[in-house]
Amino acid sequence: QVQLVESGGGLVQAGGSLRLSCAASGGTFNMGWFRQGQGKKRECVAAIRPSGIRTYYADSVKGRFIISRDNAKNTAYLQMNSLKPEDTAVYYCAALTWMLGFTPTSDSVSAWGQGTQVTVSS
Repeated sequence: QVQLVESGGGLVQAGGSLRLSCAASGGTFNMGWFRQGQGKKRECVAAIRPSGIRTYYADSVKGRFIISRDNAKNTAYLQMNSLKPEDTAVYYCAALTWMLGFTPTSDSVSAWGQGTQVTVSS
């Protein structure tokens, strides 16, 4: 059974950085980070293949966020730089199926983490 445990959220000023971590158990699989702002639909901001080579980024975070993974620790990371108030959301780690060239969606997620709040103040 897949389990995902996140850590690293918090409050940061605009322009600052945060790093989220997701410790996984139950196998090796595609991993992704989704976020859901208040009143908004949950969206995928980044995803990564088990190899760590193939990645996906939403246009809104390209050049600012970096997804990575350490397979020896079975952990994925989301380094978030140049944070903006519009990045404020609950961030969820996910195990998902994902075809290259397509945008990952919530429908493709097989397991979710518990979520961690990220708040960016202006």
